[in-house]
Amino acid sequence: MSVPAPVLDLPRPRSLPHAAFVSLRPRQWTKNLLLFAGIIFAAKLDDPSRWGEALAAFVAYCAASSASYLINDVRDAPHDRMHPVKRARPIARGELTPRFAEGLGVALVLIAFLLVAPLGIASILFLCTFFALQASYTLALKHVVLLDVMTIGGLFVVRAAAGAAAVEVRISPWLLLCTALLALFLALAKRRGELVLVGAEETPGRPVLEGYSLALVDQLVTVVAASTVISYCLYTFTARDSKAMMVTIPFVVFGVFRYLLLMHRRDLGEEPEEVLLRDLPILLCIAGWAVCAAVILAAT
Repeated sequence: MSVPAPVLDLPRPRSLPHAAFVSLRPRQWTKNLLLFAGIIFAAKLDDPSRWGEALAAFVAYCAASSASYLINDVRDAPHDRMHPVKRARPIARGELTPRFAEGLGVALVLIAFLLVAPLGIASILFLCTFFALQASYTLALKHVVLLDVMTIGGLFVVRAAAGAAAVEVRISPWLLLCTALLALFLALAKRRGELVLVGAEETPGRPVLEGYSLALVDQLVTVVAASTVISYCLYTFTARDSKAMMVTIPFVVFGVFRYLLLMHRRDLGEEPEEVLLRDLPILLCIAGWAVCAAVILAAT
């Protein structure tokens, strides 16, 4: 008697608008909140015109990020179809054609430049740098061990610097360094999550993972986590307007420790934004840091 083949419970196909929206990865737009760092840390919260400029930059980088994701997903579709999580992406599932995705990506690039053009030449150059880094990552650097995660850190620095340039304020170099290290920390956590998901060194999901191991990534995460906390402490120690920001250090320490706990106890990390948006202690930590920092900056 023959055994019937197992039936795969595949999700129902999404409509074209829904598939297109999912391909933009709106959850990833939280990364672009860094565009508001300049206006916040410069304590220019009562300037409506600067808020308008910061909002324009934020929307531009959301469009730019989504354009990059579309092009990346077109290139990675064959590999994504073999990935246990990424195979649900609309382009990998065939819900969006490569031609449609590329056309949408070009439209988003144009929108991004139209939004930053009124903000000045510096904003245009930062956006060009962002696209250049994204293109380098998609075409080559994502396949190079260590340079892949370092490029991700560079993209976060560009976001923070672009936000400051959009509203014409100075941002602390220590804060930019902290931003780069925090992004590097999350990128390494993502690599660790990928290794765990596909069985670590035994069955790597893509070529770049062959250059990593759990032992190596854990060592790198430890170094970067410590460096992140130290750089934030140095930022608060050297803050020109108020050294009272030192009282926010415990929030940063707890946030890093909590993420490390989740990463090791629950093997989280492949989707950092999911952890940041769903873990209640981390959400409360971020809220506490934001309120405390806002009160201190408003008082200076």
